[in-house]
Amino acid sequence: MKNIFKIRNQSFKRGALLIEVLVALAIFGVVLIALGAFQVNVFSYKNSISETLQTSQNAQTILKTMLVELREMAPGANGAYPIAAAGSTTLSFFSDYDNDGLTEKITYTLMGTIMYRATIEPTGNPVVYSLANQATSTIFIGIANGNTLPVFQYFDANYTGTSSPLALPVSITKIKLIRVNEKMDISPDKAPVPVIYTVQAGLRNLKDNL
Repeated sequence: MKNIFKIRNQSFKRGALLIEVLVALAIFGVVLIALGAFQVNVFSYKNSISETLQTSQNAQTILKTMLVELREMAPGANGAYPIAAAGSTTLSFFSDYDNDGLTEKITYTLMGTIMYRATIEPTGNPVVYSLANQATSTIFIGIANGNTLPVFQYFDANYTGTSSPLALPVSITKIKLIRVNEKMDISPDKAPVPVIYTVQAGLRNLKDNL
């Protein structure tokens, strides 16, 4: 009888030990999974931050280019008014961006979340701006302006720094200053939050055209 109790006791101890081992392994597995998920989140956030910083640098570089082009806006080589079209998501104007002595036609257009830049070199005699010579490139991806934040806003000669923009549709001859707003969100489902970049340019060649 003692031997039977001894065997049962040993079996019980072995069973309890096995359960303890299984519980320990389960806890260890949960910890490993949690650490793995944390590490993935850290790497993901790090990559998101890196992408955001790169986007910020690119956005600032491109907006500076736009600023120069807008400030140097001038009549077209065919005598056209410096501003060809002005809307909330599109702007077309003439500017000698490559300093070749001829004003190119430049058009910025937002389609969805992508901003495109199209340029046309003037050709012929008399001079024309042909769509056959248009070169289009993508300059911004991940724009999240939506319907609440216009990409382009326009102001007249009475702008004091706090004035409201001109109502659309705007008379292009009244425009003396243009503001560009870009709300960038390259990863809508990830942190960090969107960032708004803004520049504004007074139109030098139009400032006395009141």
